[in-house]
Amino acid sequence: MRLDAFDWTVVAAYGALALIIGVYFARRAGRGTAEFFLSGRKLPWWMLGTSMVATTFSTDTPNLVTDLVRTGGVSQNWLWWAFLITGMCTVFFYAKLWRRSGVFTDMGFYELRYSGKPAAFLRGFRALYLGVFFNVMIMATVTLAAIKIGGVLLGIDKYTTVLIAGTITVIYSATSGLWGVVVTDLLLFVIAMVGAVAAAYYALAQPEVGGLAGLVSHPEIAGKLSLLPDFTDWKVAVPVFVVPIAVQWWATWYPGSEPGGGGYVAQRMLASRNETESMKATLWFNIAHYALRPWPWILVALASLAVYPTLDSLAVAFPNVDPSILKHDLAYPAMLVFLPHGLLGLVVASLAAAYMSTISTHLNWGASYVVDDFYRRFLVPDRDERHYVAVARLATVGLIVLALLVSLWLQNALQAFQILLQIGAGTGMIFLLRWFWWRINAWSEISAMVISFAVAVWFQFGHEAAGLPALHPSLQLVIGVALTTAVWLGVTFATAPTDTATLQDFYDRIRPFGRGWARVVQVDDTPAGGSVAAALSCWLLGCVVVYSALFGTGYMLYGRPASGSLFLAASALAAVGLFRTLPRVGFE
Repeated sequence: MRLDAFDWTVVAAYGALALIIGVYFARRAGRGTAEFFLSGRKLPWWMLGTSMVATTFSTDTPNLVTDLVRTGGVSQNWLWWAFLITGMCTVFFYAKLWRRSGVFTDMGFYELRYSGKPAAFLRGFRALYLGVFFNVMIMATVTLAAIKIGGVLLGIDKYTTVLIAGTITVIYSATSGLWGVVVTDLLLFVIAMVGAVAAAYYALAQPEVGGLAGLVSHPEIAGKLSLLPDFTDWKVAVPVFVVPIAVQWWATWYPGSEPGGGGYVAQRMLASRNETESMKATLWFNIAHYALRPWPWILVALASLAVYPTLDSLAVAFPNVDPSILKHDLAYPAMLVFLPHGLLGLVVASLAAAYMSTISTHLNWGASYVVDDFYRRFLVPDRDERHYVAVARLATVGLIVLALLVSLWLQNALQAFQILLQIGAGTGMIFLLRWFWWRINAWSEISAMVISFAVAVWFQFGHEAAGLPALHPSLQLVIGVALTTAVWLGVTFATAPTDTATLQDFYDRIRPFGRGWARVVQVDDTPAGGSVAAALSCWLLGCVVVYSALFGTGYMLYGRPASGSLFLAASALAAVGLFRTLPRVGFE
């Protein structure tokens, strides 16, 4: 199916509206880096939270979910559902601390928390490591999804797709700054949700599927519906559920799910008006990300098993698609061909919106690292704000060019997901503890970063060169976590701690829970520290709210109203307990 004039009109209308918003905020974004990267710290929680949701609502996310469901069933989604534990931890323990820090980017944390040349090196190197290397990998994955969608729905090759998508997005991103990104995110979130629900509706309507009733009874699908893995088969349960729940959520750095917050999530928290708004923004983000959005994608993925049960059936249906990208994640855009004209245009616009949201956020976030934490900090420290905004716009262009080139090398979304998980394996515990344990120093983070990257490179390339058999990705993850943790703990105790004056200044500014600081600083447990018990309770209740809502919605869709009602009632009761306990957590 190709888009007709009506479809293109819908797409063009969205594009024009996004462009108008970008132009409207261009002058405001150009006033200085505080406006370009943080919107003057004046954004309300609902805009920031929705912006985070829209950013993670990317073109590659439904493709990843489809890949997981088709290859292992709905329970495979625990590979990313487990990150809710990280997200809720950030809401009740770290959101207020980030906002309290007042840093410009989360890289600025390093010279606030650590001291000397190691702290400066860590800030500059990690700004490039995350802002360029990691960031480019993420944007390349998102662009790969756009390539597959363009090949299926528009019949265009990957080179044309990256040229068009990259050019439009970089113009918009370099113009409007964070103001334009966040405001446009509100629009595209609505469009993207409508598009996702519409895609699910028409996927279920296909004769091969037969609606929800036909879906749950279909022989190709029935075995993939379970929300939990088969615990009688530990070869499946361990990598899908046990490792993500027991290890992955706290041990692995992954963009948007960083233990303790970081990246563009930290950027949104730092852009909030105050600590309470920072908490509300991240709470809304986690509820919407894990409870509100997954099921339309899951339904399309399940339906695709009835329509395109194998890769060969996909190849027959789309003979002109590049064979190098013909993987299970292609099934999501393949299901969109059944949409009627007009609605097809809306869904294409929603996918374009999702692409623009994610890429524009990552461009703005990455450019903030390059400009503030490297260029201004180490190269050119004394120019006016307009100069740094100009450099930020040049950095934005450079980042998108690199991302487009890498996207031409990738083949499927799961491949990039596993690479990024492995690279960050073992570093997460540092990000959780560094706020609350004085002994962690800059060398802790440097050693963890080096070892985790070395282990990832070995598993990706070295073991094959050595003639060793490939290990399961979950086993690679556990090995990486164990090695990295052992090294950074050893390095921590073998190197000198951060100087006492820096630790005291950090504690006085952040006012974290005092037990881990009492040995080296003068501790004053002010009410701003809040109640540890209340924070732990809210953390648990928040997870119950979201997981129960996720399960309840699933069982309702599966035609099991009794189970669905039970989980939804548990979600509502947990929400009541959460909001009664929240005032004791300690926000200003």
